[in-house]
Amino acid sequence: MSNYRVFLCSLALATTLFSCKNEAEKKELRQDKRPNIVFMMSDDHAYQAISAYSDKLINTPNIDRLAQGGVLFNNASVTNSICAPSRAVILTGKHSHLNGKIDNLSKFDTTNVTFPQILQDAGYQTAMFGKLHFGNNPKGFDEFKILPGQGSYYNPRFITKDGDTVIDGYVTDIITDLTINWLEEERDKEKPFLLMYLHKAPHRAWLPAERHYKEFTKKEFPLPETLFDDYTRIQPEDLKSNSPDASKEYNFDEPNTRKSTAAKTAEMNILTHMILTNDNKLKDTTIQKLGIEERYLGDPTSRMNKEQKAAWDRVYDPINKEFEEKYPDMDDEDLMKWKYQRYMQDYLGTIASVDENVGRVLDYLDDNNLSDNTIVVYTSDQGFYLGEHGWLDKRFMYEESFRTPLLIKWPNKIKAGITEEEMVQNLDFAQTFLDAAGVNAPDEMQGKSLLPLLTGEKEAWDRDAVYYHYYEYPAEHAVKRHYGIATKDYKIIHFYYDVDEWELYDRKNDPQELHNVFYDPDYTEVREMMVKKLKETRKKYKDSEELDKQFIKVYEDK
Repeated sequence: MSNYRVFLCSLALATTLFSCKNEAEKKELRQDKRPNIVFMMSDDHAYQAISAYSDKLINTPNIDRLAQGGVLFNNASVTNSICAPSRAVILTGKHSHLNGKIDNLSKFDTTNVTFPQILQDAGYQTAMFGKLHFGNNPKGFDEFKILPGQGSYYNPRFITKDGDTVIDGYVTDIITDLTINWLEEERDKEKPFLLMYLHKAPHRAWLPAERHYKEFTKKEFPLPETLFDDYTRIQPEDLKSNSPDASKEYNFDEPNTRKSTAAKTAEMNILTHMILTNDNKLKDTTIQKLGIEERYLGDPTSRMNKEQKAAWDRVYDPINKEFEEKYPDMDDEDLMKWKYQRYMQDYLGTIASVDENVGRVLDYLDDNNLSDNTIVVYTSDQGFYLGEHGWLDKRFMYEESFRTPLLIKWPNKIKAGITEEEMVQNLDFAQTFLDAAGVNAPDEMQGKSLLPLLTGEKEAWDRDAVYYHYYEYPAEHAVKRHYGIATKDYKIIHFYYDVDEWELYDRKNDPQELHNVFYDPDYTEVREMMVKKLKETRKKYKDSEELDKQFIKVYEDK
């Protein structure tokens, strides 16, 4: 009898232990240890306007937290410096010529497979809030609220699964409210998540939040060294000499073909092309009174309610009045400086709100014990000109447009306070996130996972050049079609379609890219090396002259 009791007790204990083991296994399955991913992206946020890169213009303490706790990339760039194509590259991990989204005009081809779809299929909960700019709804998201087109700074409309809705307030604050609400109320806390947190700001026409009006409109900012660039990229001494081995392939035999006209013919000069009403916030009545004729893009404050407009007018009406008084005595240099200051005041004012709201999301992650197992990325869809070369906007492969901010934090995986000099691109995000989640990336993706750089395994990184291709021409800002590659030392660009021009820049000795040395005999070996590497890179990424012609025909047939 005693042995029987022992047997029963043993059986009961074994059953209990087995049951506990099963529950533990079930709990482990429920508690997915794969990292969460928070992808933060602003629109047109220049690296020059993040104090982790430079504090000349603005302090961004919250965005800087990512650099302090992780890695800052100094050589991050885009493959196509324009809003929607850049976003398509990020989502698909493929260059524009393969994903088909070459410009802002066409809709995104939804037959493309995106990394959020793959993560969703792998058990991730997915959400997107903010600006997409695709012309159609995102694929692979359990929840989304996105702005139609460029969206509005005040009282914006959002597209949702259940139809459109208008939310009162300031867009940067609203996008953050939606994001934090999803984190707090809607996500499945037993699943890893992908959260895409996408700001409209600081996209044109740069309307700051009311709380930043007075502070930023009173600020004066340092002028860029190249504000009055004359766009002479080939110097007279270069035209007098000719390389003895100059190839006819590049029309060296015809001196008048040795030109660099792309910069000179672009329509994004602050003095000439920045609009006083839409960009500088002068009233239409003000410029009419002064006899100024310019293109009118509408009232940027049109979506403000009565109270919001009154607050705006209290600060901006005196700006109008002061301009009325000063304009008759202004020369071109004075007007250029005035427009630049007005540009910076509003542009940087919008970034102040972005930084504050990034801080709100980071604080939420910290306060809710999510930070340790969450990859946080901050970037922009491209770089932006903040008066360098006298410009606003982007599109060019030149540095300020081509280079983009990139800061990544992942506690316990990335050492804090690292600066990375390797060349990376927005092409790499898709494979990086899939790699971190333990999911195989499709063979068609063309980027490289950044994990070796993030986790201290740099020996596995072998990229020595990045590829760029811009297509949207003729179009707004008149930036010519071009493609090229950049290494750490040099950059070569070929402008085509209505011109056939080559440019080569020494990135180390000419960081402002003022001297095209393609025709300089001292750079003969460099030129030939870069031309060869460009051809090899085009082939590697499956781009070609045939595709160039195909996309031109599509454009001309519209």
